Amino acid sequence: MIGIDVFSGCGGLSQGAKLAGIKLKYANEIDSYSAQTYLANHPEVKMFQTDIKKLKGKDLKVPKNETIVLFGGPPCQGFSYSNQRTRSKDNENNWLFEEFVRIAKEISPEWIVFENVGSFSNSINGFFFDQTKLKFQKLGYRVTPLILNALDYGVPQNRKRVFIVCSLNNIEVNTPKIVSRKITVGEAILDLPEIENGFLSEILKYDKNPHSSYSKKMRSKKSTTTNHNVTRNSNLIIKRYEYVPQGGNWQNIPIKLMKNYKDVTRCHSGIYHRLDENKPSVVIGNFRKNMLIHPRKNRGLSVREAARLQSFDDNYIFKGFLTDQQQQVGNAVPPFLAKAVFEEIIKKKLNGFRE
Repeated sequence: MIGIDVFSGCGGLSQGAKLAGIKLKYANEIDSYSAQTYLANHPEVKMFQTDIKKLKGKDLKVPKNETIVLFGGPPCQGFSYSNQRTRSKDNENNWLFEEFVRIAKEISPEWIVFENVGSFSNSINGFFFDQTKLKFQKLGYRVTPLILNALDYGVPQNRKRVFIVCSLNNIEVNTPKIVSRKITVGEAILDLPEIENGFLSEILKYDKNPHSSYSKKMRSKKSTTTNHNVTRNSNLIIKRYEYVPQGGNWQNIPIKLMKNYKDVTRCHSGIYHRLDENKPSVVIGNFRKNMLIHPRKNRGLSVREAARLQSFDDNYIFKGFLTDQQQQVGNAVPPFLAKAVFEEIIKKKLNGFRE
């Protein structure tokens, strides 16, 4: 199967597709640093670094005897619960799904995997969710919507995503089988080199042995690992961190230390949340903005730690400035979750050959 990734970001969906056995051929991403990250990890792919409105189906040349799977996740900020101001039909980015549909119409792939945040299914009473399904149906596809939690597929994070899987051959895809055992934050990141607030290093040697099956699976093939970069927080913020126990949040911080907030009661539960090493992570998302706290250290998460919690292995390199790397990781689709979806498609294709 040949994979084409639009709105690729840093490549979470593509990484999952590759893990499932799909050969990647083309990708499209407008952000330069995300495109650099993608190519650093998928050098075999031809990248169209441009606005998707300029991408044409004729640019995506694939032999007619090949099975194509088109996949991607249009910008999701407009559908997120944390961005109420942009959850409307007036937000132009919320309509970019139509460009995805246009590409599908121009190349007629056998399979389509459309992905977005969990709240996409009910944003504006499900308007965009319903429109997306309807447009794919009008192109002749059988549509299977799936709402999945990454936690159920080997990702150490409670993160729901919507997938709309479409088959040109009228095939319904099954929900991937749930993995019974959930991975904890401690299993995921506590074998990584210990660093402090504001630490910046692209390369560090492993100084501990892998301490779980997950950490062993995540380890780089080399003796070193990259992207050990963490935001340098002010002394005031570090002081706030000191009051938060594992599993706690801003509510554990004395009010006198939160006076710069106009109304501290409006903070959501993810603000100043210290991860519990004995439980899966909360949604990573914008982990720098939310001030997510390392379970044992009074600092934020490093890029590598957040990548581990997203199920990117340590061979995966992130490019750009620190804020770019943090945004790429936070926005990404967890590769293990994507892999589970693509494996279901491959199973259906193999069954079709047998029949």
